Amino acid sequence: MEMIKDRIILLIVINILGLHFIQARDVDLLTATYSEATVQKYLPTDNRWVNYPDYTDREGWTRLTDPFLEKLIKDADKYLDYKWQVVQATDYLEYERSGSRVIMEKPLNDNCRALTHLFFAELAEGKGRYIDQIINGSWYMTEISTWSLSAHLPAFQSSKRTLPQQGTHVFDLMAGDIGSLMSWIYYFLQPEFDKVTPIISQRIKLHIQERLIEPYLSRNDMWWQALDIDEGQLVNNWNPWCNFNVLTALLLVEDDVDKKVGGVYKTMTSVDKFINYVKADGACEEGPSYWGHAAGKLYDYLKLLAYATDNHISIFEHPIVKNMGEYISQSYIGGDRWVVNFADASAKGGGDPLLIFRYGEDVHSMEMMQFAKYLTEQQSSFNVIEGRDAFRTLENMICYPTFEKQTPQLPQNTYKWYPETEFLYLKDEDTFFAAKGGYNNESHNHNDIGSFILYKEGKPVFIDAGVGTYTKKTFSNERYNIWAMQSAYHNLPQINGHDQRFGASYKSRDVSFDPKKGVFKLDITGAYPTEAQIDKWLRSYELKNGQLLIRDDFNLRQTNTANVVHFMVAEKPTISKGIVSLGNGTHALTFDGNEFEASIDTIEQDDPRLSNVWGQHLYRINLKAKNMQRKGSYTFTIE
Repeated sequence: MEMIKDRIILLIVINILGLHFIQARDVDLLTATYSEATVQKYLPTDNRWVNYPDYTDREGWTRLTDPFLEKLIKDADKYLDYKWQVVQATDYLEYERSGSRVIMEKPLNDNCRALTHLFFAELAEGKGRYIDQIINGSWYMTEISTWSLSAHLPAFQSSKRTLPQQGTHVFDLMAGDIGSLMSWIYYFLQPEFDKVTPIISQRIKLHIQERLIEPYLSRNDMWWQALDIDEGQLVNNWNPWCNFNVLTALLLVEDDVDKKVGGVYKTMTSVDKFINYVKADGACEEGPSYWGHAAGKLYDYLKLLAYATDNHISIFEHPIVKNMGEYISQSYIGGDRWVVNFADASAKGGGDPLLIFRYGEDVHSMEMMQFAKYLTEQQSSFNVIEGRDAFRTLENMICYPTFEKQTPQLPQNTYKWYPETEFLYLKDEDTFFAAKGGYNNESHNHNDIGSFILYKEGKPVFIDAGVGTYTKKTFSNERYNIWAMQSAYHNLPQINGHDQRFGASYKSRDVSFDPKKGVFKLDITGAYPTEAQIDKWLRSYELKNGQLLIRDDFNLRQTNTANVVHFMVAEKPTISKGIVSLGNGTHALTFDGNEFEASIDTIEQDDPRLSNVWGQHLYRINLKAKNMQRKGSYTFTIE
């Protein structure tokens, strides 16, 4: 009865949120399949499940690290004299004062990077050369006031301030990452530390318990847990990411068997909320940049859970898990590592090849495994160490020999349609087209319902700019004051003087895709406020023989301001009557010169997160209607 009740509640939430589920699917894949008693039965009381050599197994580590040994040693040697950086009180306060996250985050990230490199070099070499510095770095981690980032502290502290609060341990993404890294250091090097003094390992263990395990077990109100989920609440990458980290700590550090079993089952309950939230089609609404932290972290979590229970708890066979994995290969455009970058995602990326490969192995996706190998051929360098993520690095080392034998290839399908998320990717000759419907309350949302991007021969023509460096403003009530979030800076119309609005109620209608005709249609009326006076605004895209036809059919209740149709492009355009030339004349946007007045805005890119992708400038084409009319149609052709 309880399970049926939960499913009814979930369906009600889905309807309230307007999440566009087309078909029912199983929910609570973990806890509806496996009970806490199952966890207790199969979870060992010790660490015999760990799939890696002990520190003293020199032959095992030589075998595991041989392909990377020279680089591991070279990178770590740079940190033998590293001076561990202090994060000052004013660094935390800087987020309040200027909105900057970097001032506090950089020294902490640098310390984590140093500790990670030293740790893996010691595992690889095994001579003790790095032990003292690893002790220094580990000791430093136990001395800092918080493992959390200043940007995340106010949401979890009663003070609502960015200075760490006495007596409160905030569990955010960074705290989880540090706790997970420290758990692996504790597991592998405790005997070596104890040769110096047992105080070191005891202190590390205590702080992992105090900063991760105890807050997780004692609280249900951390929003990312989604255990007391509110109406309209998003469940994003934080959920699998943080749950993976606490699962690591529970498995490697917690000695109390009841706490461990209860904690593991609690993570399963929480992770189910993330899987339930994701659409059945598996698309990542946060974009490819977040795939490694969303679907990728779900994979890490499921793999760790499977390891710890000798594969007795595993859901890799469920279609949604495979769909979530293949999103990353489907979203790859090509060229200079271009990807479909809706929401806050960067337009360049592709993902971590070895993570994608391992995920593909476990869900039996040849597409993912071949794509992973293809990615390595497009990258100038290859790193086996995956940031501060010790588990991914260890798994990278294990899978590398099999990965090396894989054949590289991009996905061969001509289109990919995500009917629940309302994403469409369409390939035609040398053209890659992507468009979206959805709603304007997705995680990392931009107001972009009905927008599109277009790439020719692997190069960007019509684009989504993405997002700049995160600041306090990015995740505040001022978010939509940022130009990159606004529909006016996407490939969309401004209707009657109004842009799209943020919120779950602003969503697409009547979305359809005809694969035979290559036609994508949707009604974007619902994305605009009532003040726009729209009865209906239908937008359609048709891709054929490398040519894109865009059509807007509209009916307004009244007209107040001339409509403006915007297009964002990567290269400087030139205007002549009825034609906007792009790419030095290789592409053209044609329109009715009698109907529109064209102008160009140059948008300077002074933010490195954007300029590193696009260069110093982006451009916005503005087609302003010469006549105000209540009913009509606009047609644009890109060829």
